[in-house]
Amino acid sequence: MFTQPLAPIVGSLALSALLAALPLLLLFLLLGVFKVKAWIASLVALVVSVLVAIVGWGMPVVLAFSATAEGVFYGAFPIMWILLNAIWVYQLSVVTGWFEQLGQLIRSVSDDQRVLAILIAFCFGALMEALAGFGAPVAISAAMLMAAGMKPLKSAIVSLLANTAPVAFGAMGAPIIALSGAVSSTHPDLTTHLLSQMAGRQTPFVAMIVPLVLVLLVDGWRGVRQTWPVAIVAGVVFGAAQYVTSNFITVEITDVVASLLTIAVVLVMLRVWKPKNSVPLDHAIETEEAVALTSGKLDHYAEITATGGKRIWGAIAPYAIIVIVFSISQIPAVKTWLLGIGQVKFPWPGLNAPGADGKMASVIMNASGKPVSTVFTLDHLRATGTLLLLSGIITAFVYKVKPADAVQAYLGTLKQLRFTIVTVLSVLGLAYVMNLSGQTASLGTALAVGLAGAFAFVSPLIGWVGVAITGSDTSSNALFGMLQVTAAEQSGLDPVLVAAANSSGGVMGKMISPQNLAVAAAAVGMVNREGEIFRKVLPWSLGLLAYFTVLVALQAGALSWMVPTP
Repeated sequence: MFTQPLAPIVGSLALSALLAALPLLLLFLLLGVFKVKAWIASLVALVVSVLVAIVGWGMPVVLAFSATAEGVFYGAFPIMWILLNAIWVYQLSVVTGWFEQLGQLIRSVSDDQRVLAILIAFCFGALMEALAGFGAPVAISAAMLMAAGMKPLKSAIVSLLANTAPVAFGAMGAPIIALSGAVSSTHPDLTTHLLSQMAGRQTPFVAMIVPLVLVLLVDGWRGVRQTWPVAIVAGVVFGAAQYVTSNFITVEITDVVASLLTIAVVLVMLRVWKPKNSVPLDHAIETEEAVALTSGKLDHYAEITATGGKRIWGAIAPYAIIVIVFSISQIPAVKTWLLGIGQVKFPWPGLNAPGADGKMASVIMNASGKPVSTVFTLDHLRATGTLLLLSGIITAFVYKVKPADAVQAYLGTLKQLRFTIVTVLSVLGLAYVMNLSGQTASLGTALAVGLAGAFAFVSPLIGWVGVAITGSDTSSNALFGMLQVTAAEQSGLDPVLVAAANSSGGVMGKMISPQNLAVAAAAVGMVNREGEIFRKVLPWSLGLLAYFTVLVALQAGALSWMVPTP
């Protein structure tokens, strides 16, 4: 039996917290100061976190390595399983030439950069975030904007900035589900639904202003004056749909409903209203910067001659198929069936032992003497990544892709993501080690004691830092969820508010994370120019964070009635 110590370093909470923060500080320094590649930095930080757990917190070696293995497995499945299959679906449209057709179709809807920034980056990007997440929306929307004729740098910046409002509910609710999983072992009342409700009362305030920010980025204040009606409509509809779905329906389809409804409303609005003085697409893209969108196309696929409805269907087929597959999976009878045959729960090996009654029980106790849950839930059939894989197989059939070409595209995607895979797996391993050893609890307690009531202002910043490091709101929630809740209790704040603030506030850090900067740069042909993109998006990231921090502070005080109760 291992009991997590709260102040293992000479009985000092401050020194214990300092040592607990060492893996995170090291990760910051390697990424931000020494410019070490993300996958190397995350591996080094993981090794340090294991050593700190064993030497500093006295965690048995077997438990430390078992905790690492659980985190790594969670990083692989479901997280990387989602991104791998999402990018593969996109690659199928590239190799067949249908991605070119999608660009032409987009231009036929509008050639105004401001409108397309809202439709593609905000609305369609949100749909991709809802279904896949983990970098896929930035890659796909940036490539789509450039396919339509927007310059590479602008395409990357717009896509990164738009990938904020939907992130807390992205990948079929993965961040909120992970947040609940991170804190439920010690706080079973913090259910997925309760956290979803709270996040749904925060993110709409971000959604309402993001379209205006995109227009400001593309065309300055003139653009805001001329296109504010459609920007306001898009933001309000998206935010309202997020609130209703997350609070009264289900977390998994929050962004699906919000994005589809917003797309429909904006398209209808554009039939009766158009902004003045359209800002046409750039079209002239510098060859040395741009990705050749047809470079992945295989020569033996015939030129596409389809017209009318067949051409429209062919261009949107992958995304329509994804929406249909996921919608079917949410039908109550189908969902129940998939859970019945496809969900497996088991005590994680090495972290459990037979109890007095012969049943397996956790061998880890928190500082309060309560057992820490180490039961792993595996949804292999209902998993988002599995549904995306099925969508890809259907897409390959619709596009008449040869099996060998589909496999080749899949292997190419796996090779493309190899370093991202190492990064995500290492970060999740680090998160599980810190949580299960007690490092996170020590750090959270120390922050709460030191900051007291001011923690409401710091909570979103912690989430922002977590996403900036990991590139994933899901990873940040796994890493800092327990810390936030522990600090909230010590500070007299509502744990529901603070835990949700980690997820909702973290989304503003996604645009500056090294992983997402690399994804955006690769998508628009600006590899090794991530620093240029970073300098452009950093002020926006900080500005949105400050705006959101004020909201959380108000919800901790004058607007406390907005916080749901169990």
